[in-house]
Amino acid sequence: MKVGFVGFGEINSPPELIKAKCLTARVEIESLGFPLVTTAVVTDDAEGKDVARAIADLGKERIEVLIVCLAGWIPSHAVIAIAHEYAHKPIVLWGLAGDLENGRIVTAAAQAGTTALRKVFADLGYKFRYVYNIIGQPSPLHKIASFVSAAFAQRSIVGSRVGMMGFRDMKLYNTLYEGLSLKKDFGIDVEFFEMLELLQEAEQVDETAIEPLLNKIRSEWHFVQPVDEGFLEKGIRYYLALLKIARDNGYDALSLKDVDGMKKLLHFPPAFLFMLLSDEAGLCTIPENDVMGAVTQLIVKQLTGQCGAYFEFYEFFENGVLMGVPDYVPAEVVKGGVKVTRAAFGGISGGLLNISEVKTGRMTLARLSNTGSRYTMHIVTGTASPVKWEEAGWEQPAPQLPSFELTLDQPVDDFSEKVSGQHYIVAYGDQSGLLKDFCYLKNINVI
Repeated sequence: MKVGFVGFGEINSPPELIKAKCLTARVEIESLGFPLVTTAVVTDDAEGKDVARAIADLGKERIEVLIVCLAGWIPSHAVIAIAHEYAHKPIVLWGLAGDLENGRIVTAAAQAGTTALRKVFADLGYKFRYVYNIIGQPSPLHKIASFVSAAFAQRSIVGSRVGMMGFRDMKLYNTLYEGLSLKKDFGIDVEFFEMLELLQEAEQVDETAIEPLLNKIRSEWHFVQPVDEGFLEKGIRYYLALLKIARDNGYDALSLKDVDGMKKLLHFPPAFLFMLLSDEAGLCTIPENDVMGAVTQLIVKQLTGQCGAYFEFYEFFENGVLMGVPDYVPAEVVKGGVKVTRAAFGGISGGLLNISEVKTGRMTLARLSNTGSRYTMHIVTGTASPVKWEEAGWEQPAPQLPSFELTLDQPVDDFSEKVSGQHYIVAYGDQSGLLKDFCYLKNINVI
């Protein structure tokens, strides 16, 4: 996917000044790593030759985002003539700054041009981000990069498929979804397969494929307590079966009927499978038939390149929340190597439990939710730190589950009034700008 870049300046402005400023801006955009489609500076020449040439140059390749860069004042019609060719694409409206020379401001009045266009862009229905330079300060490249990345992500996510084994684990309500609007608004399909298919595929697994993977996890994972070899072999068999199902159907994310399916019917807690699906196959994974959680993972992964691990809430504190997972975390978020053990919880027997320590620091939490065909995304930032705790019900000594205490950047009362489910997707760093840009482009209300 490519970015179009076109610089503007009025016909009577100093041409060398306009060209130099536009060239500098273009080089800055190139430094972000986005592939550019460019054209020479456009003026408001009476015959419209510059406009015609720019439209022809930009039209030679498929452009997903257009950057409209004003180095000085220019009548709006010259800009609109080009921008309207990309009315259906995201647009950046960027005004460059003047210079300070010997204590005197020298300007080509770029912000006269951008301020004449901002409301026009809005009234024409463009999806755009308005940014501007300030004399003596760096260009707002982070804002441009965020918007372009969001534009690429909303395009890349189209055609994604979420595979669901079973439906509505534990009869939960907040894992339900609206399939037609997911397809219409996001281009995402949710497809179901039965546990019977897993069992049938598991019977057909190539026996020679089991031992290499078994040796790999033995060497890479730290087993605090020995885990039954038969359990590990069965888990690898199930994993290979799920991997085949995912590849045959083009799934980008997987969820399983966890409690009422794998645990209750097969007596096999699926944490082991989720670990392999995430770490070996690179699939987004979340338990309990959580469709909207899986879609949030896909969005976070496209935007940030991170795996989008899921966590859930255990306690609210005065300034933060306790978050953890009672089964697995992807290796990407693990500090100091993957650590596993056998453990049992309540009436759910044995199995393999991931008890790895989780990386902490700055985090962003997000969850996409729907009410019918209307979508919202709850976005929260904070700082995570380690915490000692246990979940009541595990056999003793209780395992230290992957977890952290997240000190929120907002009052907990405000957070609690907007919380949208028990599963939230985690990205490291402050990714709120990226997520908000994505939501703007997809008409998702941020809460």
